Amino acid sequence: MALFKRGGTFTSYVWMAGVRHSKALHTGNRRMAEQLDRQHKEGLLMRQYQAPKLNPEMEFGELVATFIAEGMAKPYTCDRLKHLLPFFEHVPLHRIDKAAVRRYRQQRHAASELKVATVNRDVSVLRRLLYWAVEEGYLVANPLARLRMERERRTKRPILSVREELELLPAASAHLYGIVLCALDTGMRRGEILGQMWEDIDFDNGLLYVSTSKTPEGEAREIPLTERLASWLYPKRKANGPAFTFGGEALREIKRTWQATLRRAKLRHFRFHDLRHTANTRLRLAGVMQEVRRELMGHTLRDSRDVNDTYGVIGLPEKYDAIRKLEVWHIAQVHRLAQPTAPVDPQETLPAAQP
Repeated sequence: MALFKRGGTFTSYVWMAGVRHSKALHTGNRRMAEQLDRQHKEGLLMRQYQAPKLNPEMEFGELVATFIAEGMAKPYTCDRLKHLLPFFEHVPLHRIDKAAVRRYRQQRHAASELKVATVNRDVSVLRRLLYWAVEEGYLVANPLARLRMERERRTKRPILSVREELELLPAASAHLYGIVLCALDTGMRRGEILGQMWEDIDFDNGLLYVSTSKTPEGEAREIPLTERLASWLYPKRKANGPAFTFGGEALREIKRTWQATLRRAKLRHFRFHDLRHTANTRLRLAGVMQEVRRELMGHTLRDSRDVNDTYGVIGLPEKYDAIRKLEVWHIAQVHRLAQPTAPVDPQETLPAAQP
């Protein structure tokens, strides 16, 4: 092991098995150079005897290519990588540290007005990829393991009132009508609804089994059908295939028709995902317990209190009871609005309950 100084900076030379390994240390400070020199030798020893795949000099772009080639990348991850790759593509893995993440945040916020939560999602994917690099042996430790996400401000979640629902549904196109109805009466995510299959709907028992979900908790969960949703689905039933289609083809996106429906109904701006918050809020207003709501919505367990809640198993009787309560609540709200001088119910605009 030797250090040589040329041009004001040190270079480390390590001989192993008759082969010389050199590495530019990019520092003129001898004490710092000695420390980096030791790390250089330790890295070579670990690569040779303990972790043959160790390669902290691997560029992030190469890691991403390997990650995708192994079939590990999901659509969400690929979407985040569109922003991460331009910044980190040629950065060695060992140089992706808290300072690099701080610079990335500054660049993202300077380029456009983004919420803190948006950049947090990017950083979360970056950290996950580095954990995978550790699992595969490319890194000894994740340099972002102790990175704290920036604090996110709570945002207001618009809730669709029953009055607005009665204006929205008549304005919806034929194929969107059932999708909106399903979102309001089941609380399913957009992707879950569009991926729902006929073979996973049990009309005899009035149950819908979620075909696909983004979370393990949401996969194959059963949701009792409301009478109006079952009445809409039953005449269109098939032996198999996607339940919600347009022109006989499965739907992938409904953004444009959703926005057009809002314009026709002359309603304020809503995201389609706000229908999920609406369903959760309506279940709460109908008197459904949080544990039952979580099971119906397919929420992910997030803390120790939630883990303890799993000891109280929620079964089908509790779910059937919850949906019946929702139906009773909805009928009462529609009946109230039908009265000539129906007052505005402030509960209709309550924020969604936190899972």
